[in-house]
Order: sequence, then C-alpha cells, then structure tokens
Amino acid sequence: MNLNDLKKCAQGISLLYVEDEPQLRESVALYLRKIFEEVRVASNGQEGLAYYQEKRADIVISDIAMPLMNGIEMLKAIKALHPEQRCIITSAYTESHFFMDAIKLNVSAYIIKPIDYAQMNEVLYTTVHAIFQEKELSLYHHHLEETISAKVAAYKRLESARVEDYEKVLLALVKMIEQRDSYTAGHSQRVATYSSMLAKAMGYDDVTCQTLYQAGILHDIGKVATPDAILLKPERLNAVEYNLIKEHVNVGVSILQDVPMFTSLISIIANHHERFDGTGYPNGLQGEAIDPLAHIMIVADAFDAMTTSRIYRHKKSLDDALKELRDLMGQQFSPKVVPYALKVFKDISIDTQTSQLPTSALEEERFVYFYRDNLTDIYNQKYLSIMLLKNSFQYEYAYIYIFSLHNFTAYNHYMGWDKGDALLRSVATLLASFYPKSPLFRIHANDFIVLETTPFEEAPQFKVQMDTLLGIHLNYSVRCFDIKLLRIDSMQTLETIINPTQGH
Repeated sequence: MNLNDLKKCAQGISLLYVEDEPQLRESVALYLRKIFEEVRVASNGQEGLAYYQEKRADIVISDIAMPLMNGIEMLKAIKALHPEQRCIITSAYTESHFFMDAIKLNVSAYIIKPIDYAQMNEVLYTTVHAIFQEKELSLYHHHLEETISAKVAAYKRLESARVEDYEKVLLALVKMIEQRDSYTAGHSQRVATYSSMLAKAMGYDDVTCQTLYQAGILHDIGKVATPDAILLKPERLNAVEYNLIKEHVNVGVSILQDVPMFTSLISIIANHHERFDGTGYPNGLQGEAIDPLAHIMIVADAFDAMTTSRIYRHKKSLDDALKELRDLMGQQFSPKVVPYALKVFKDISIDTQTSQLPTSALEEERFVYFYRDNLTDIYNQKYLSIMLLKNSFQYEYAYIYIFSLHNFTAYNHYMGWDKGDALLRSVATLLASFYPKSPLFRIHANDFIVLETTPFEEAPQFKVQMDTLLGIHLNYSVRCFDIKLLRIDSMQTLETIINPTQGH
C-alpha cells in the first residue's frame, strides 16, 4: 500500500483513535497523523465517547479492553447516535469473548494486536474508499448529477464492501480459533473444499457450491466461545467436556443469524453434527429432516477428522477412511452422498504434515499445561502413554532409558519430603542437561524415562554428577529397552516389561 496514495484518499476525513496503553497509543497516533489531517486521541472509552459527542469523526478506531468504559460499550453508544458509523476494532486474539458483540455492532474491520501496519494500511484504505463512495452518493442526492444506473452501481459497490467487511471479520475469528487450537488449523478450509467438491460432483450449481464452501469455512465459528481448557485439551474429552463443546453448534448459529448475508448458511451449520439415523446433535434430526447440504458437510467433516492425526489416535489411511464411510452409510451418513464421496475422495491427496503437536513456543506452553509434571516441570506419565502410541506408527525413537532411584522412600522418611522433592527436581535438571533434545518423563514418583534414538552408553561425567547428587543415602540404576523389538506401544506394555509379575 502506497502511503502517499492512502494520504490522498484520506483528505478531508477525520479519525478518532481510542487506546489505553500509553506507548502503543502514542506510536499509532503518530502514524495515523501522517495519513489523516485530523486525528483525535482518547485514553479510554468514556473519554472517546465524550470526544465523539463533541464532534463526530468519520472513522473510529478503538481497543476493546479499557478502564472506565470498554471499547464495546463505547461503540454501542456511538452506534446508537449514528448506526452507519465506520468503526474499526484493535485487540489481541485472547479477547475472543468480545467477538460476538463486535459482530453484532457491524464493525468495519478487526485489526489483531500486535499491530501489523501493512494490515492497518489495507483496512484504512478499504474504509476510506467506502466513506468516499458514501460521500459521493450523498453528493448525488443533493445535486442529482448522476443517473439512476450509476446510483445503483455505487450502492452495489457499497453493499459489496459491507459483505467483504463481514467476511473479513468472521475469517479473522476463524483464524483466532485456529491460533487457539493447533489441531483445528486448516480443518475449516479442508472441510469447505471437500464439501464444495462433493456438491459439484452431485450436480449442484456454482452458487450452491459456493454457499456450501462458505458454510464450511464458518462451520466451527461457535468454538470462539468454547473455553480454552476444553478447546485446547489434546486428549479425549470426558462426557461433561463433550457436552460443553457440542454447544459450539448453537453458538455458531447465534453469531450468524444476526447477519443477513449469512442466512443461507444457518441451516447447514446448525445441522452439521446431526446423523442420518437421528443420533446426532444438537436436535437429533433424522434422514430428510436434515438440510441436504448439511448431509454433504457431515461427510466432509467426518472424512477430514478420519484422515487427520490427533494426539490420542493416529489418522486412518485413505482406504480405511473410505471403508468407514461405506460402513456407516445409512447410520451416520446419507446414502445419497456416500457413493459420490467414494468417487471424489479416492484419488485425493491427504496432507501428511497436519499434527496436533506444538509448533511454536506459545503452543508448547499451552500443550505442556496438560502434560507437565507439577514437581519437576518435565513431562508426566500421561504424555508418555501418548508418545509411545505415536512412536509405534513412526518409530522416531528406538530406545527407552529408565533411570530408577533406589531407597528413595527411606530418604524421604529421614530427610523430609521437601528435600526429597528438591532432589527429584535436581535429577530432572541433570537428565535434561545430558539429553537436551530428548523427551523426558517422570513416572512412579522416583523413576525417570528418556526416549532416545541410540542404545544407552553411560558417560563418565554423568555418573560422577549423579553419584554426587545422590550422595551416600541413595543409588540409581539404568535400564535400556529396544522399543521396536519389544513392541512397546503403551504404558501397559512397558509396565509388563518392567515388572513381569505385576504385568500378569
């Protein structure tokens, strides 16, 4: 975006910027004043509303979470004064509970923090251009200089811009969900693509295929209101958690039903977790009572779930996924859709890189929240079970080292629990220093496990440091097992190998 061009378009347009964080407010205000001739700045919603009541601005840019009056409250008051007011929201993705209110306010755009000025330029250009069109339309009404056809064309352009604004906001929300949940990343796009492919194969026209594609992109929009503790849980949900996450269907309908342009998507999204035999949710609809396009999405959604790995289970092969579609035809899936799915999906290329494992420092922190040993900060036994299962498909790790501390119960008795806990933390730190790239786990209180690619060879310096750490009261032993040879794919298998008597 050329700033000079943007500045020319922004001539005569006023702007109100509201932000409570001083350093960010100062830097963004300085940037905006390079573009707009009139920029007023407020430090909270109450001050911003007062400025607006004193003099209306063409554009209002506001943060959400602020003292005295938050951005949503301020924008509601502004919209009550001028319903067509152009409003832009800036906020971090963690403030997702405000998104539904923002959508209902018909905001023009959503800028994610930390602010990307290239994105801001694009949003500003779109908004300024729309205001310019509105002013041209107003000029026409006053001076009758344009023909009726030009007026209609301008209105259509304006309406198209509004539609684009809605889509950008909702797609931003989809992106927020995907940033919160590493597994969901790409799922909505794949479901949309699979759904439109099926619809086309079944003879639906291009408009209907596009409608189904849009529904696929937005089908999980209701997860924006799902608590992180459930959405991010990288293992099977219990019954209570499953009932809570099922609410995402009703929440998604609630979000979209207030937006006229998405009326055609409501029924598809409302029905995308129903089943042909009536055992689905949220309404237990059966057979023809389910929207015909939803029947297509039900197959597409399930197919993507089958062919995408989760932490607690490996993905199905393409052949196995197609077999499951056949086996569940007439139960979960419509007999009218499955035959087309078997033809469309048989040659499809499945993304083998999709994984629920963390790919960034932020995802790593979210991930270990569920699998961290509270005492030592290394992984716990629950995650070892998952890693053994995952490893059985690829054998990334060939060996298990088990470091066992002996006489630890007596040590706790004589030295005290606090010193025992401190010792365990020190052992974990020592192991991490010698095996920095290997997964490290604590099990059975005083046993430590390392997954490795090579057989165990004890380094002399490790033994010296370990003996020094344990002192005269404790000793340790190390056992090494070949994972592939012994077919160690679960904690149960490992326990049987470690303690054969207990295993039987």
